[in-house]
Amino acid sequence: MAKQRVVTKTSLRKRNGEAVDPVHDLQRLGFSEYEACTYLSLLRGSPATAYEVSKNAGLPRANTYAALESLAKQQAVQPVSENPVRYVPVEPGVLLQRISSDVSDLCDRLQKQFEELEPQESSDVVWSLEGDDRITAKIDELIDTATRHVWIKASTEVLRKHAPRMKKAAARGVKLVFVVFGDDVKFLRFGKNSKVYLHEGNGLRVGGADNLFTLAIDYHVALMASLGPVLTGAYTTNPAVVRMAETLIRHDVYMAEMMSFLGDQIESRFGRGLVELRKDLFSPDQMALLSANLGKDAGKPAKGAD
Repeated sequence: MAKQRVVTKTSLRKRNGEAVDPVHDLQRLGFSEYEACTYLSLLRGSPATAYEVSKNAGLPRANTYAALESLAKQQAVQPVSENPVRYVPVEPGVLLQRISSDVSDLCDRLQKQFEELEPQESSDVVWSLEGDDRITAKIDELIDTATRHVWIKASTEVLRKHAPRMKKAAARGVKLVFVVFGDDVKFLRFGKNSKVYLHEGNGLRVGGADNLFTLAIDYHVALMASLGPVLTGAYTTNPAVVRMAETLIRHDVYMAEMMSFLGDQIESRFGRGLVELRKDLFSPDQMALLSANLGKDAGKPAKGAD
């Protein structure tokens, strides 16, 4: 019999500059460590008895017998003699092709089974989102699946990206309510199913709030995003959070309506941008942004939008 080299897990070769361990790779295909070492030993010298494999591969004899029996059941080796029993390995190409076919069939079957499962998102979970692409895609997905209403509070810059989706939603009967930062809102008029309100009656940007996006759909799901330098967001079906998002938008609608009718009186009491109300609750950074925005919008009258 040809002289055989001991097969161990440290028998490595190089591929693209990286160490490759065939024992490890066989284990990834479902072989045990002893089975992998046994099969590799037979590749280097066969036919061989369990004793010879044990000796050449440096494996315990009892484990070698068990590995050979298991490999025979897996059709990875086969006996070719009796008394003593000697084994030869199944040709690697044949073995790997069968494994590849079996794994492919298994993956196909699992994919079909997974596709049939009804996805269920726990209402207790708040799902995180990060990055413009993911947030934009999720907003579009939620708008596309809306059946009753879509309420949105956002800047005109953000709303323009989703206008085509919202137009389709309005066409299929979904009620749309917009609370908008900015005053160019013609692109949001989708007929009787859309209602547009300028934030606080004039679309004024206050304290960085125009960098926030709030979405509530069908009394069921809410999404909120911060559209700053790092785009982050979250969505959930948690009833408490959904109700909070709805309440924020609902109160902004109330405020817009009141400002459109009583804006002069309200601002005469609390100042433009309700600065007298906000100064005790805003952070210094928010107050700085509010002051800057009030300067930009000086002289602009309060107004509403249908």
